Amino acid sequence: MTAAHSRSLTITALGITQILAWGSSFYLPAVLAKPIAAETGWPLAWVVGGLSVGLLTSGLVSTLTGNAIQRWGGRPILVAGALFLALGQATMAAAPHLGVFLFAWVLMGLGMSGGLYDAGFGTLGRLYGNEARSAITALTLWGGFASTLCWPLSALLVENYGWRVTCLVYAGIQIVVSLPCFLLFVPNPARPAATQQAPRRTATIGRSYRPAFVLLAAITTLAAMIASMLSVHLLTVLQLRGIDLAAAVGLGALIGPSQVGARLVEMLFGRHHHPIWVMIASVLLLALGIGLLLSNLPITAMALVLYGAGNGVHTIARGALPLVLFDPQRYAAVMGRLAPPSLVVQATAPALGAVLLDHGGSAAMLSTLFAAAVLNLFLTWGLWLVSRRPA
Repeated sequence: MTAAHSRSLTITALGITQILAWGSSFYLPAVLAKPIAAETGWPLAWVVGGLSVGLLTSGLVSTLTGNAIQRWGGRPILVAGALFLALGQATMAAAPHLGVFLFAWVLMGLGMSGGLYDAGFGTLGRLYGNEARSAITALTLWGGFASTLCWPLSALLVENYGWRVTCLVYAGIQIVVSLPCFLLFVPNPARPAATQQAPRRTATIGRSYRPAFVLLAAITTLAAMIASMLSVHLLTVLQLRGIDLAAAVGLGALIGPSQVGARLVEMLFGRHHHPIWVMIASVLLLALGIGLLLSNLPITAMALVLYGAGNGVHTIARGALPLVLFDPQRYAAVMGRLAPPSLVVQATAPALGAVLLDHGGSAAMLSTLFAAAVLNLFLTWGLWLVSRRPA
């Protein structure tokens, strides 16, 4: 088997498992929350809040996860992630009361830490060093189809068999599909630390420069807040603007294809440019999209396409920038350190959005998001200045 063939199989295997991991964890409450609340009588807010418990758990252990990938490679961590996801889903299926249900989300959070993008990016960074950028982009393309494929599957299973069987099916998928993918197609690094040398151009970017780390962490955290708050409350915001539910759903459906389309463009042309320009493009598109939504002009579709494109390429920039800003041989550990604030904000932003909507309507929430997006423009400009300084 050639090295290129092996790399292609590894990326494909990780891509398939990303779809399954995202679809059976992060995107699960979108379909299962109401059936769970209706059958059990548990408060819907607590059922939906299970995802926040999972994200908080993932954030608390992400640094440990990154260090473990750095030390042992990605395969054992991905395997552990699949096992925790399966255990969490099985526990959820059997939950007799709300406390056990929330504990299941703690287990799911451990699985999310070892199975979602950060673990995938860290695995690719350990395997391919500073040649991992194209692999990271390809992985985000796979992950972009998670909701497209898993929401209909979840809906079909819930409608025919109920939410508990749906959870058990996803647990089985982790064991039957994800585990073999990791064991067969994800190699362990040949040595404890990557041995390939970074190109000379990365030596001028200050890999261990602390201001760059702080700025990048702040940028990714604000972007996570924007994405988390808007993804949960977008339909409500559009309806408050006078758009009926069916039209709001149709407009919201533009975001997914926009994300994937922007990632395809980055795959074709972005490799010719420093990833700082991808980050600049992402924060600019996010600011433009949210600004147009705030303006209430009759161009909502354009606003959501711009927002979706910015959100799509931000994922790539978040994975690619640490390869050139910091030591690529420590990539997995750096990703583990970058993740906690973003995950904590993802868990708490929807609640903040609900408070803003209750007290100030859609204008208050969109104004807050626009302020965050503009601040991100200035932070990214600062990161660009820092990245040009000699190491």
